[in-house]
Order: sequence, then structure tokens, then C-alpha cells
Amino acid sequence: MKYNLRSIFAKNKKMTFSDLNLNRFLLDALNEMGFETPTPIQEKAFNVIMSSRDMVGIAQTGTGKTYAYLLPILKQLTFSEQKHPRVLIVVPTRELVVQVIQEIENLTPYINVRFAGVYGGTNLNKQKQVVYQGQDILVATPGRLLDLALDGILKLKQIQKLVIDEVDEMMNLGFRAQLITLLDLLPKKRQNILFSATLTKEVNDLLHDFFKSPIKIEVAASGSPLDTIKQLAYPVPNFYTKVNFLVQLLKDKETFKKVLVFVKNKKQANILYEELEGLIPGDTNVIHSNKTQNYRLRAVTNFEKGFFNVLIASDIIARGLDFTDVSHVINFNIPEEPENYMHRIGRTGRAEQEGTAISLFNEEEAEYLGEIELLMNTEIDVEDLPEHILISTQLIDEEMPKVEPEKSSRKKTLTEPSGPAFHEKKEKNSRVNLGGSYRREIAKKYKKPKTRGQKRK
Repeated sequence: MKYNLRSIFAKNKKMTFSDLNLNRFLLDALNEMGFETPTPIQEKAFNVIMSSRDMVGIAQTGTGKTYAYLLPILKQLTFSEQKHPRVLIVVPTRELVVQVIQEIENLTPYINVRFAGVYGGTNLNKQKQVVYQGQDILVATPGRLLDLALDGILKLKQIQKLVIDEVDEMMNLGFRAQLITLLDLLPKKRQNILFSATLTKEVNDLLHDFFKSPIKIEVAASGSPLDTIKQLAYPVPNFYTKVNFLVQLLKDKETFKKVLVFVKNKKQANILYEELEGLIPGDTNVIHSNKTQNYRLRAVTNFEKGFFNVLIASDIIARGLDFTDVSHVINFNIPEEPENYMHRIGRTGRAEQEGTAISLFNEEEAEYLGEIELLMNTEIDVEDLPEHILISTQLIDEEMPKVEPEKSSRKKTLTEPSGPAFHEKKEKNSRVNLGGSYRREIAKKYKKPKTRGQKRK
């Protein structure tokens, strides 16, 4: 039997950016950044976008989505003197606008292309002036985009390509109405490019109503853990014991070089930040929805530059942000939605580097961990909490036992009929009880540590 060695070699050969037939200016920019081979989403999306077909890409944060649409768009973008943008990129947050603008800058040092970002929370008149100067590519949040369009400053009639990134997160943030208004304002003849981590019903409805037979591309499916991420979990009974454990971890700065810590809400984020600042001052910052946009942007920039090595964040704020060289993701709380766990841990283990995800869970959160394992179809290694970690008896408000409201002091008369003990729940408020054997099995697997040590001081 004869073998075509050249053919076999070609099949096994890893694709490079040169194979995408990019122009010399884009290749030079990629080489200067040290990028040689495209990621799977970049490889799969390139020819589809080049064909001008509508496309929907299903991919997690950290898979290279931004370059997946920027590279073919920049390759096709020709010089024009017209003022109105031809490419519109819509993202959910100001932080993502800034990030996409930075990536365009990285790719275009040798290309004459005009681009700008617009977002809420800043001076509207200044951004009107930026748009009026003329742009080829405009990156925007939905609200500020509509402000400019409805004021007549931004003309959308020349838009040829529309990119909607992190569309599932836009839906979560309540931007559905703005997106639909925007899609109605755009010219009918355009290419639509959409990226989402998951295909929810709302996203599917959007595709059905506004996209023309989109080609679906999917990589790193929602339930697939990344091979480059080591996943560990520790049973920790309460907030302040988690603080004790986290401090011990973070003191090892050689190992924990650049750490993202996810918490369930902004209240816990603030408490955790104050605790860490008191115990290991100068190493930590925090971002959540109550912080101003300027503060959040500065915190993200300084974390990326290494001015501090620990960033505490909520899910909504950190969604979609792309950080480099994150050594560890620590889930201070286990997210109730298993998909959010995937979004979180995807911040580490990027660009073929190894990363570690550590999850701290209490008795209630053990069930969430079980659901995550079901989604990923894999088991997370559960370790015993180290013996030297002090178990605190101090509780935050959310952990305090719920006190039953006092019964009315008014005595019932003998003639007063007794009512039912509980009102029947409405169907929409009823919940399925997963207690019993399921809860016992989960508790058996994720045992809580024995109480030891003194009250946290």
C-alpha cells in the first residue's frame, strides 16, 4: 500500500495565520504580539465571515472570539473617506468597549483605519464629536449607541457588518428592547455576526427574527471543562473561615501570582475587600456595579498591568473581560447557575497556559457543585480543609439563622374559627424540593469540616 506522505503531513499540520491569507500588515501585527496559530473559533469563523453570510458563534470567554471577528473584518475593510461607520460592534459593558478598542489598536499599527468606542457614563457631547469626526468601525454599548442614533448624530445607513458580542449577557442585563430597536434601525442588507456563550430562548428568538439562515459555529461547548485548568474544591463552613483560608493561600505570592476572586454579590465583595486590605494591604482591588465606571476601568487596567495581584469581582461586571496570565480563579462562592462557573474558570488556563480554579463551598453550596459536575460530566477534586485553618464562629448577616416573626399577642376568641396553617403557594412561586436522598447524598460527598479553633478575631 502506498501512502501520500505530503497529504498526511498536510492534514496533521497545525494551521497558522499565514494560511488564512491575511495581508502583510495584519500578519506583522500578529507576529509582533507573538501569535502564530489561530484558535479553533478563529479558524472556523474566518471563512464564514469572509463569505458575508450571517453567523452565530457559540464560545466561552477566552477562546479568542474578539480576533475571530476582527481579523476577517479588517482584511475586508477598504479605505473610505465617508464619515459614517461601516462596521458596528455592540458589547454589553464599558469595560468590553475599551477592551475591543485596545484589540483593534493592537491589530492596526500599520493599517489606516478609523475607530472609536462610545459608552454611557461619560460626556455625551464629547462622544458626539468623536462620531462626527468620522469612523470606519464603531464599538458601543446599546444604550449610548441608541442615544447617538436617535439624536441624529450617528448615521447607520452605511453599516455593512454588525457584530453583537456577549449577546446572552446583554439579555441578562435587560438590553433586549434596545437591541431590537437597533436592529430595526439598521439597513436590511448587512451581515450579522453574533457571539454568545449559550443559546438561550431569547437568543434563539433574536436569530429567528433578524438573521438570514445563520451558519452556526461552536467550540468548547458549555459543559466542557478546559484541559488546561486544574479544578479543586474545599468544604468551608462560613464566610469568615473562607477569609482565613483565602488569606493563607494569597500569602504564597510565588504561586498565586495573578488571582481573580468571584463573589456572589457586591455586599460580600465589599466585606471581603476590607478584610483582605486589613490583612494583606495593597494587594487587592474590587469591582462591582456600585463602583463608578471610571473606577472599574482603572481597576481592570491596573490589574492587567500587575499593579496589584488580586481582583475581587461579581459575575456581571467581570463577564467577558479578557485578562492575560491569570494564575488562579477562586470561587469564594459557588454560583447557582452552573454555566456561570464555566464563565468564571475560563479566565485562567488561556493561550495553552495552565491555570487553577479553586472553589470554596459551604453546606448549602454543595448542591450547586453537584450541578456543575453534572453539566461538565466530570468530577471536581474535593480536598479536606487544611488542619491549621481556624474555623470561625463569626457569621455575616446572610448566614445568621432566620428568626421567625413573633406571633400576634391578640388572643383568639372561642368563637373565632381556626384558619389553615399556611396559604397555598401560587404555581409560579412553587419550588421543587430536591431534599431527601439527593440532599443526603450530596452532604455525604461534600462533608463539612469539623469545628476547630477559636472564634475569629
